[in-house]
Amino acid sequence: MEFTLLWASLTAVASMWVGTRLWPRGLPDHPSDRMVGAAAVGLLGGRLAAMLIQGTNPLTNPGDILIIRGGVHTATATLGAIIAYLWSVKGEIGYLDAVAPAAALGLAGWHGGCLWRSACLGTASDLPWAWADPGSPVTRHPVELYAALGLAVFAWWISQLPFRPLFRSGIALSSLAMMRLITEPLRLSLGGGPWGWYLAAVVIGLVAATLGSRALANRIPART
Repeated sequence: MEFTLLWASLTAVASMWVGTRLWPRGLPDHPSDRMVGAAAVGLLGGRLAAMLIQGTNPLTNPGDILIIRGGVHTATATLGAIIAYLWSVKGEIGYLDAVAPAAALGLAGWHGGCLWRSACLGTASDLPWAWADPGSPVTRHPVELYAALGLAVFAWWISQLPFRPLFRSGIALSSLAMMRLITEPLRLSLGGGPWGWYLAAVVIGLVAATLGSRALANRIPART
């Protein structure tokens, strides 16, 4: 069992829990349980999608499903988690907006969990705060900590936004994808990362936030 991955996951769960305590406004009952359940469904869906893309049949290789380090398809995992969460709250969009800050803080915790996994470092850097893997003379960007700090700031910012249908959740989706885009050049990757998916998430989030705001405005009668 990969205990370092377990500790990183627990860090994410603890961060989500803290987020629900910091920003409880509008949340449903048992918000942390609902978020953990949705994250588990998303993780499973993303893992299955990654296996299929890699040419591995989950039905004939069920044991490989548990090997999360083998890859998780980000877009499928995100979509699966959102659908699972909406299903748990019976489709009430307002709960999606309410949980957005805590979800962002949970992702910050996941990235910060790189400290447990010894997986914080990215491309080479000579900056004062860069450090090297044990036995290596090359110092590198702690890119996962950059992402963790940025996501924590985004979580606070999202918590300050007004409640409008899809506004906070749309801004959250765009912000989280933007953070991945910003840090992607500093990551070690053979394929260059799923840039297209992150760009699509930025656009979809902004469109959702815009449409949600307009829908609310159309329901408010103009003052005379």
